[in-house]
Amino acid sequence: MKEEKTGNDSRSHHEGASALERLSGKRYEQELERLHIELVKVQEWAVHTGAKVCVVFEGRDGAGKGGTIKAITERVSPRVFRVVALPAPTEREKTQMYVQRYLPHLPAAGEITLFDRSWYNRAGVERVMGFCTKEQTLAFLKAVPLVERAIIQSGIILLKYWLEVGQEEQTRRLEDRIHDERKIWKLSPMDLRSYSRWYDYSRARDDMLEATDTDEAPWYVVRSDDKRRARLNLISHLLASIPYEPVRREKVKLPKRQKPEGYRESDRPLRYVSERF
Repeated sequence: MKEEKTGNDSRSHHEGASALERLSGKRYEQELERLHIELVKVQEWAVHTGAKVCVVFEGRDGAGKGGTIKAITERVSPRVFRVVALPAPTEREKTQMYVQRYLPHLPAAGEITLFDRSWYNRAGVERVMGFCTKEQTLAFLKAVPLVERAIIQSGIILLKYWLEVGQEEQTRRLEDRIHDERKIWKLSPMDLRSYSRWYDYSRARDDMLEATDTDEAPWYVVRSDDKRRARLNLISHLLASIPYEPVRREKVKLPKRQKPEGYRESDRPLRYVSERF
């Protein structure tokens, strides 16, 4: 199944979204709780069956990738839902085959791997910021469908999401990072340089989708101007794309606690944390 493709004019991606009111916090939490229950079922199914799922998250700075991944992983085990956010390559990694450093992070049996940016760095930030040549980008775009075919043929369910944010909303979010002490760490010098190159990123995005949106490994585009709606829509699509079934659970009942058998609390003074709240 293919969703709507993105084009050159970012405004067209948000006409539908702009007509919607912002989702209330109460409604969002209700829907997210329902989806969290299903994600726990996916976790149990993956562990039980040995399934392997790989989810790629891409998009411009401020598109909401990190928040969406956090919403997915909030109520599940980090040993099953593994988040991969690789730093800049080392000098040794720069000499390797390009996708080589990503391959060890692909899921093993019973794992669901979430890539917060992925091998598609070569099609986006590396191309736009001049970290690779035009020839390297073209070679990557030609080769990556073959690599993804091999990933899928190995038994991995591969899902690719592009979070599409508009210019005004991206500006608002990045400015919010500047003025919020809790978020300032999210704004790197690279983000600032990337911000000025909106249309270079648009061209890179269009070329990436044109070359790598295949029937085997399609791209799914998520409008993300409304973060809450984007998270719910993406998680709903993710759940619908995984053929999971509820695993039968044993009925859980707390056992009786043992008797004290002479135990008494120690008289040793304890170093309690100051109760300031």
